[in-house]
Amino acid sequence: MARDASAGTVSALPGRGTPDEPGLPAGASPVPRAMELLALVRRGGRIEVSEAARTLSVSQETVRRELRKLEAQGLVRRSYGLAFPVETSSFETALSQRQQSFPEEKARIAAEAARRLGEAQTIFVDEGFQPLLVARALPQDRALTVVTSSLPVATELSARSNVQVIIIGGRVRGKTLGVVDGSAVDMLRSFRLDLGLIGANGVTVDDGLTTPDPAVASVKAAAIEVSRRRIFIGAHHKFGVTSFVRFAGLDDFEAMITGTQLGAARARAFHAAGAEIVQV
Repeated sequence: MARDASAGTVSALPGRGTPDEPGLPAGASPVPRAMELLALVRRGGRIEVSEAARTLSVSQETVRRELRKLEAQGLVRRSYGLAFPVETSSFETALSQRQQSFPEEKARIAAEAARRLGEAQTIFVDEGFQPLLVARALPQDRALTVVTSSLPVATELSARSNVQVIIIGGRVRGKTLGVVDGSAVDMLRSFRLDLGLIGANGVTVDDGLTTPDPAVASVKAAAIEVSRRRIFIGAHHKFGVTSFVRFAGLDDFEAMITGTQLGAARARAFHAAGAEIVQV
């Protein structure tokens, strides 16, 4: 599978999970302690170094050393004394876990996205916790039509008198309550939308925007294809991470909204690659 994301298609990236070691890059072989630490990070959706040290009865420096190994293998992302799991073709965090990560930053991102609607009247809102926060931040004093692949977004907005909600049809994914597969993509491609608000599991200069599930990637690529304007919404820890399937490039978006926690050097690298990074 290797097609052009800008044409509404997706491509699988090599080394993002193997049949022998599901969720591990080819050739990766974590030591038992690292595997135990990885299980802790994945179970909780995040972990503090101090908490991991207490749980495993080891020093914080040992935890940091093992986390560095896991990060080098593409399995976790470290940030400010915390570690987060990187989603792979066989592992993805649930919505309940995502709600616990950087809620204040995500609320600021949602507010900024809502301020950037411009004259848009028809909007695609992606699946995931960050898009749900954006849906909650949408104005209540103007008529909007929202097309979404998210059951929680549809539920959130259906009670509003100013919003017409259209949910695309297809298979519902249990972890994220997002709708995917061919019928969802076909329905999306019948629309012409003013604005797409898109999330991702990872964003890098080299690989663009990625996600663990090819079916999800196809929905996101279709939404980008049919939206005249596109804005990326995602917290700082999504940057510098590559997941399994590429669905878009940096230049597909007029703006990429993230938090001020994104490091200055990394923000400059994305700016140099042509991305319009907006930090809030």
